[in-house]
Amino acid sequence: MKKFIGTGTALITPFNDDKSIDFESLERLVNFQIDNGVDYLVVLGTTGESVTLSPSEKEAVIKKIISVNNQRLPLVLGVGGNNTMGVVAELETRNLKGFDAILSVSPYYNKPTQEGIYQHFKAISKASPLPIILYNVPGRTAQNMTAETVLRLANDCDNVIAIKEAAGDLEQAKKIIDNKPKDFLVISGDDMIALPMVLEGGAGVISVISQGLPKDFTTLINLGLKGKSEEAYRIQDKLKESIDLIFEEGNPSGIKFLLKKIAICGSEVRLPLVKATSELELKISNFIDKY
Repeated sequence: MKKFIGTGTALITPFNDDKSIDFESLERLVNFQIDNGVDYLVVLGTTGESVTLSPSEKEAVIKKIISVNNQRLPLVLGVGGNNTMGVVAELETRNLKGFDAILSVSPYYNKPTQEGIYQHFKAISKASPLPIILYNVPGRTAQNMTAETVLRLANDCDNVIAIKEAAGDLEQAKKIIDNKPKDFLVISGDDMIALPMVLEGGAGVISVISQGLPKDFTTLINLGLKGKSEEAYRIQDKLKESIDLIFEEGNPSGIKFLLKKIAICGSEVRLPLVKATSELELKISNFIDKY
């Protein structure tokens, strides 16, 4: 699964002022990623505000990204939820042509036990025609997927090939890295600790900041993968303020304003999210002006 080593960008969904999808900006965004060295693209994840898109809008976004990408980069599709039967049904009926893997989040809101999480992904593994990247993000799901559960799935399910680990816990990530099957990938889901995780043996990152500052962030990750920590940390020092800023008022409101500042797209989001405050906009503007 070498295609998922490096930097994957979790794409936003750009909106027009009337909240409709801005397909022209989406095309510009995809090309911006490809032109600046990103390794793969993640479609319809949390950052893409997928929960606020209708089924027809999701299909339109997928169609547009596949067309613009034109097989230049691997594509990962977000297919997850807290209704196991619903996720299985989606995998059995959705046209997945054009995608190389799915990213599936650990069930949220229901707060299943570790056995429940294991059985959820076991069912998804059985249904999925594509490789699966697990996604652990307890800050959103309210339930951590432990290293033991991840390793159990990695060993028991041949098509579970990686985890996007966003618990913010380097010790947990290292436990997975140290005990995983040889080809299983541990991918950071947290931009701020992506470099330390890579230096511990991680495979890279699925990133938000790479969307706005792709050239430097992909360079940072590539240096980390080569063990060139001193050079990588120099770039991280330059970038770290931007990472704090884009998450200050939640994702993707921050990154959308940064993208507006660099003329990629507008900053509209859909409720219940709201746009960045004027105070945060000023801080991001000042950062980009200095950057």
